[in-house]
Amino acid sequence: MTDRRRTLAMMLGFAAAPEWVRAATEPLKIAIVDTGNTGRSLMAETLLRDMIRRRSLHVAVISRGLDVDPFDEAPEQHAATLMAGRGFDVLAHRARALTAADVRHADLILTMTAKHAASLTATYPQAKAKTHPLALYASGTATDVPDAWGKPMADYQAVLAQLDQYLPLALDKAVAGARSSTGT
Repeated sequence: MTDRRRTLAMMLGFAAAPEWVRAATEPLKIAIVDTGNTGRSLMAETLLRDMIRRRSLHVAVISRGLDVDPFDEAPEQHAATLMAGRGFDVLAHRARALTAADVRHADLILTMTAKHAASLTATYPQAKAKTHPLALYASGTATDVPDAWGKPMADYQAVLAQLDQYLPLALDKAVAGARSSTGT
């Protein structure tokens, strides 16, 4: 991406790409973060990718975990079942831990809980301004999306209901914020 920005900037007569060129060529980058990246964040990423595709938005999304278990990287069965019920096959997903590069490159980091946000910003204080619990960012309510790991299907369905409520609001807010910061 950097080479394309540099080439575009040089074609326009700039020594380096100004912010408006970057904004025009790079997507808005959203990272969704939870504990193990096998349930909540995986479902959120899957749903958000579909919303982005259906709306033809210039947004990229990833999901990551703060405490990924290298011995338990596969999607949680109930999460995979719920996603399959909506037409998404997530079985190839493998959990990935959040890295400093993920934090540096993300424009917005949405966590499943306030505790996730606090833990993330304790490790990466430079990310404080762009890190928010999902529900708080989307609706202003300090509600966590609880961990359903190891719980019955009803708990996963409750998580999915929260994601259905908060993700469209969060996406709308993020896109509106990106447009206002670039003047488009």
